[in-house]
Amino acid sequence: MGNRDSDRPSLAALFVGFMRIGMMSFGGGLAAWTRREVVQNRGWLDEQQFLSGYALSQLVPGATNVNLAVFIGTQMRGVAGALACFAGLVTLPVVIVLIAGTLYLHHHGGVWFSIALSGMGAVALGMNLGLGVRLALTNIRRVAPGCVTLAVTVGIGVLGYPLPYVLAVMMPISLLIAWWGRKA
Repeated sequence: MGNRDSDRPSLAALFVGFMRIGMMSFGGGLAAWTRREVVQNRGWLDEQQFLSGYALSQLVPGATNVNLAVFIGTQMRGVAGALACFAGLVTLPVVIVLIAGTLYLHHHGGVWFSIALSGMGAVALGMNLGLGVRLALTNIRRVAPGCVTLAVTVGIGVLGYPLPYVLAVMMPISLLIAWWGRKA
């Protein structure tokens, strides 16, 4: 994407795009919806830019998906873009949560509410799994990084080891593999 102002999306387009993301991903799966909207549908970022922003968003304090929205908005339109993306992402979901909370308190929970939350959780899990597989297929091209990914997945997802412990072991191994691969 070039630096010309005409190449950048408007603040309204950023707001509406992230409002759409916030509504589609309500209940989870936000990274998958963000990637689909920003990379595939609108072409605001390419795959590598998105992955770099997503990695950075995970490293800095705060909610990863909010950080990602701010990153994308900043890349597109600076501070105003960051504010537009943030507002678009959170406005409607906050309103919906407030309405749902009011209904929940008024009706003292209810079976329908539990069923709806369980369904949203299953969809979010499927979306995140699909995103992980899609990104792995397009970005892992060698056996060693694939083995690191598999080890982290099994360690956390199957064996239930805490994330900090798995990362404490696998990050140095991953960095060593990357360093060794560059030297070869």
